[in-house]
Amino acid sequence: MTSLRGEHGGRIKVLAIDDSAVVRQAIGSVLSRDASIRMLGTVADPIFALTRMKMEWPDVIVLDIEMPRMDGLTFLRKVMAERPTPVVICSTLTQKGADRTMQALAAGAVAIVAKPRLGVKDFLLDGASDLLRVVKGAAQANMSNVRPAPDATEPRRPESGASARPTPLQETTDRIVAIGTSTGGTQALEAVLSALPRVTAGIVVVQHMPEKFTAAFAQRLDAICELEVREACNGDRVIPGLALIAPGGRHMRVQRSGAQYQVSVEDGPLVNHHRPSVDVLFRSVARCAGKNALGVIMTGMGSDGALGLQAMHEAGARTVAQDESTSVVYGMPKEAIRAGAVDKELPLQAIAGEIQANWKI
Repeated sequence: MTSLRGEHGGRIKVLAIDDSAVVRQAIGSVLSRDASIRMLGTVADPIFALTRMKMEWPDVIVLDIEMPRMDGLTFLRKVMAERPTPVVICSTLTQKGADRTMQALAAGAVAIVAKPRLGVKDFLLDGASDLLRVVKGAAQANMSNVRPAPDATEPRRPESGASARPTPLQETTDRIVAIGTSTGGTQALEAVLSALPRVTAGIVVVQHMPEKFTAAFAQRLDAICELEVREACNGDRVIPGLALIAPGGRHMRVQRSGAQYQVSVEDGPLVNHHRPSVDVLFRSVARCAGKNALGVIMTGMGSDGALGLQAMHEAGARTVAQDESTSVVYGMPKEAIRAGAVDKELPLQAIAGEIQANWKI
C-alpha cells in the first residue's frame, strides 16, 4: 500500500517556488494550515530553491514556470536528472502557460494547479481544497515510473507535405474505448495512444486537468500519434482513428445517435471532486455501448472511475486496470479492482496491445 511521503510516516515536506510574493504567501498559507504538511519555505526563484534544498530536500515541489534567473523548466529538468521528486506545476491560464506546462509534464512534472493572471490570492484561497488534494496526490507518486521525454518540444511523427496522416476512418462502428486517468496520466496516455495504429476504434478520454490545458495536451498528443487526437467539442462523433479528450472544467458523456456515437460536453457539479469526471464518462459508456466497449483505468489518486468502470463491467464491457508496478499513483486502479470492476490488470506497456487485440478496426 502506497503511503504519503514524509520521513518515518511524518508530514509531507513542501517547497513552493514562485516569483510572485502574493502567490508565495497564498500557497504557504493554504498548505501550512494542513496538519499533514510541513512547509520548508516559499522562495522567489530556483536559484534560492537549490540553496534551500541543500539543507533539506522536499517531498513535493510546487513550481512556477516563468521566473527570472532560472526558468521553471530548466530547474525541473535539473531536479529530474539529479534526484527525481514530485513536482506540481502552478501555471497561468494562458496559451503560453498551457504550452509550457505541457513541456513540464513531458519533462517529469506529475500534476498541474492553475492560477489566473488576476485575483491570484483569492483564487488560491478559494481553491485550497484542490491545491491540498493535488499536493497530497503528488506525494504518493512513484517517481521510478516517471520517465521524462528526452525532448518535450519535438513531435515524433514525421511531417510530409500538408498532412502526414489521413483523416480518421468515417465508417460507423459499435466498438468504443473509454480511458480514465489522473496523476501521472499524461505520460501514461502518451505511451498508450502513441502505440496505437490509426485503425483503432473510437477513443474517449478523461484526464483530470484544469481548463485551458486540455487543448494544449491534445495538440501535443496529436503531434506524436498515428491517431488523430483533439479536445472534444459538444456533438463530436466518436469514430475510428480519433481520440477525444474531455475539456478541462467540463464533463463529457457518450450518447447514441442512431447507429453512431457522439459526445456531449457540458457543465455540471463536481463528481468525486472532479470536472471532468471519469465516473461520468464511464457510466455513459455503460448505458449506450454495453458489451461493445472497453474500459481502461490508469494511474491516478482517489477513486474516480471505480464505480463507473463497475457499471461498464456489469453492462458486459471488458475492463482493464493499470497495475501497481507501472502506476505513478495506484489509487484509481486499486479502487476499481477493490470494487470488482476489473477483468485484467496489466502493466502500462501492455495496455495498447490489449486495445489492439480486440478493438482494432
